[in-house]
Amino acid sequence: MATFPTRLAMLGSAAALTAAVLAPAQVVGAQHAAAAAAHQWVALGDSYTAGVIPAAGDTFEVPRDGCERTDRSYPQVIDRDLGSLFDLTNVSCGAATIDDITSRAQEPIGRHLPPFSEDPDYPFPAVPPQSAAVGPGTDVVTVGVGGNTLGFDAILFQCLQLGAGSDGVGTPCRDELVDEIPSRLNRVSRDYDEMLTVLHERAPHAKILAVGYPTIIPEDTSTCRYNDLEQFGSITPGDLDWLRQDVLEPLNRVIEKSAGAHDAARFVDLYNSSRNHSVCDTGKWVEGIFTRVPDQPALVHPNARGHHNAADHVAAAMLDTIDVG
Repeated sequence: MATFPTRLAMLGSAAALTAAVLAPAQVVGAQHAAAAAAHQWVALGDSYTAGVIPAAGDTFEVPRDGCERTDRSYPQVIDRDLGSLFDLTNVSCGAATIDDITSRAQEPIGRHLPPFSEDPDYPFPAVPPQSAAVGPGTDVVTVGVGGNTLGFDAILFQCLQLGAGSDGVGTPCRDELVDEIPSRLNRVSRDYDEMLTVLHERAPHAKILAVGYPTIIPEDTSTCRYNDLEQFGSITPGDLDWLRQDVLEPLNRVIEKSAGAHDAARFVDLYNSSRNHSVCDTGKWVEGIFTRVPDQPALVHPNARGHHNAADHVAAAMLDTIDVG
């Protein structure tokens, strides 16, 4: 296992490459041998939808576009279970912001291998706004996004740096960033509302399922081990409490409130069902900064078990939108 300083250096490189923790691509639809499903489903979102890390499966892109979708991410799990009812177009993309869904082309985070390829498409070209995959024939839209607009990746990395010399004492990250969070949340609210409006305009008859984020940090942060990069590394317990209470839980509330303001939208809660499966729990559904096996950056992303839980709740909400009798 890599030492703390070595792995923190690796984290810095990974953060620069992937925009850290948390559009899209050419339209990637699941191909079914049977006749086309009656209900057209488009999956939108960031890395918490796309999968991105090896703990969430193998990269699954046809053709490869750099968005790092994986075969055990929740859209792909649902597609395998409900492919006879829903015809999936999955354009979720790692590191996507709300703007990348609504209107902006995104530079994908993936890279060709080997890293110094002479391929003219190295790095991958920009992918179109994810909303371009939504149209009048779309019946269901699932969307999981907001963390990158909030800047959670940068917040997390700054908390790691500020906590490194603290011996686990105090709230150095909160002290530095607390005044910025309300304006960041306000931006998420504005952008999310605009996104839902655009999606409804593009697919007037579609039901939009706004997927929230799972539990990442436990209520009892004394269960988290300071300086353990398989958890939250050098982020202090006090800062973890702040991140949970004043950053992540309010982010979910913003998404839920935005969905509630749109008749066509519904919030899908993943937080309550995952309360006992945080990064610091034995049966974790979200990996920490690094995974144990193999020892590589995970940057606080859901693993396959977390995606399975998401699939259960999102699929139930999807079935509620159609007549399956």
